[in-house]
Formats: sequence, C-alpha cells, structure tokens
Amino acid sequence: MHSTPILQYLKKHGQLLDSEIASATGLPLAEVRVSLDNLSAQGEISRCSVTRFTDGKPVESMLCRVSGYSPPAAPGRKAGANTAAASA
Repeated sequence: MHSTPILQYLKKHGQLLDSEIASATGLPLAEVRVSLDNLSAQGEISRCSVTRFTDGKPVESMLCRVSGYSPPAAPGRKAGANTAAASA
C-alpha cells in the first residue's frame, strides 16, 4: 500500500485533489484512489466527490484532507473589528 506517503503528503500540503496527489507522489491515479478509499475507511482522512468542468466536460475527482487536522493560523493581522474605530 501507498497509504503512508499519501498521508504524509496530505499532512504537509493540506487539502488536495486525488490527481494532485498522484502527480506529486509519482503514483498512478488508480493506486492513489485505492489508498484514499482505505484511508477514508480507517477514518484517517476526510474526502468528498468533486465534479469540475474542463472545456465543458465533467471531470470527477476526490478532494481529501487529513481528518481532525486544522492547519496553524497564518501569521499576520487577523480580520475583525478595529477597536480604535469602534471607540470613535
């Protein structure tokens, strides 16, 4: 199985399509999909079916991410109410 490198790649890069995982890891798309099915059945990843249209033709894919994993907040200012403007 290729589950370990796929899971590590998802942890490093976040939410990805099955085709993106296949091209990045060098594994055939069919093997990636089987591994994603197994990881999903074990509860390691969350996945959903996605249909994208390329030149008017539907392309079926799976969008995957690691279950229960939230990436750290991005550095910098956060959106929210400006306290100086609110007091004026």
